[in-house]
Amino acid sequence: MKRCIIFSAGTFYGLQRRPAPDDYVIAADAGYLACLVAGVTPDLLLGDFDSLERPKDFPNDILTAPIEKDETDTMLAVRAGLEQDCDTFYFYGATGGKRLDHTIANFQTLLWLRKQGARGYIYEEGFIWTVIENEPLEITRAAENAIVSVFCMGEDARGVTLEGLHYTLEDAVLSADRPLGVSNQMEGTKARITVAQGALLVGWELPKK
Repeated sequence: MKRCIIFSAGTFYGLQRRPAPDDYVIAADAGYLACLVAGVTPDLLLGDFDSLERPKDFPNDILTAPIEKDETDTMLAVRAGLEQDCDTFYFYGATGGKRLDHTIANFQTLLWLRKQGARGYIYEEGFIWTVIENEPLEITRAAENAIVSVFCMGEDARGVTLEGLHYTLEDAVLSADRPLGVSNQMEGTKARITVAQGALLVGWELPKK
């Protein structure tokens, strides 16, 4: 398993863990500012540099993308990470900021990653998000009455079972037009979310800092 850490241009809530020496770190455009705050030097800086002046003294690789393109800078960073054989992606600055559309795009990117056989995690303030597809996910409780939210991504998610949560489900169907899975709570030390057919966006609380 090789990890890729991506810093995007949304709101940076601080590092959850420092990158390891063998992690591949990418700054997507103005995500480089978060790297500076965190004291992290990325292996690659990429983007169209519409929100950040291209630094003149950057010591590693720089990839300049055209302003008119089909992909977000974060998606370009994901593709660069896959080219480095990364299969686990952690995102900082992928939510918040001034652009809700980029937050939605980054959640969709989590689904795209899962369809490539990789997995992504988005850190935000006290929360982490991932996407599961046709599989189970086990969560370890990090806080008392930790919040867990589950949303359907796309076509109806079938065979949804929620265990270890205050509101349980068994072999249920969740749809993208009803937020039934928002703001559930863990009751034990472990919770298990299973979807037999379809994709779910799952978010849960992190340990308090």
